Amino acid sequence: MDEMNGNSVLQTAEQDLLNLMAENHISAAFDTPMRKDAFELDDETKIELIEKHFSHIMNILGLDLNDDSLRDTPKRVAKMYVKEIFSGLNPADKPSVTLFNNQYKYNQMLVERNIAVYSNCEHHFVPITGKAHIAYISNGKVIGLSKLNRIVQYYSQRPQVQERLTIQIANEIKTALGTEDVAVVIDAHHHCVSSRGIRDMNSSTVTTEYSGRFLSSETRNEFLKHIG
Repeated sequence: MDEMNGNSVLQTAEQDLLNLMAENHISAAFDTPMRKDAFELDDETKIELIEKHFSHIMNILGLDLNDDSLRDTPKRVAKMYVKEIFSGLNPADKPSVTLFNNQYKYNQMLVERNIAVYSNCEHHFVPITGKAHIAYISNGKVIGLSKLNRIVQYYSQRPQVQERLTIQIANEIKTALGTEDVAVVIDAHHHCVSSRGIRDMNSSTVTTEYSGRFLSSETRNEFLKHIG
């Protein structure tokens, strides 16, 4: 009986912990997994804490932090994480979107090809590099072209999986333009495949997201022809 009671208490405690973890996380189908308190710390505090933790990692690896070349590495890495390669985690860094009236009544697809993608795999924190191709059909508004690049950059600058990144970019463009007629293709090279494990240097991964008129094979094929 005592053992059964002990097991029951343990199971209750484990469930309470799981419930607490669930309550402290933002959960949505296409959102990057984030805790609700993710932005309570300012950037400088995050940099300071990451610097300390990365110093511990380097010490565990046996590196000499007194060496001139390594002394400032923890701080450099911390600043890079917060201010650069993971800056897309912070909603404050989300680019503003500039829209213009479609005064030319252009009702064909607009395609921007070969937008640079530089992200990091959330499983190993190593780079994902490649190109994004975007198309949309105006619903009365057009977007400044550089804003498409900035949207890609914003969602890329966080730990990612390519499927989610593709959907996030498409959803953001649909929301900004008020149209479902959006297509996104990403062709990317994953360094977690090339630099570790199988070490395949030649493979790439292609993900797509089509909606609205791009679900039509005729419209989709026209888009694919444009991006080659």
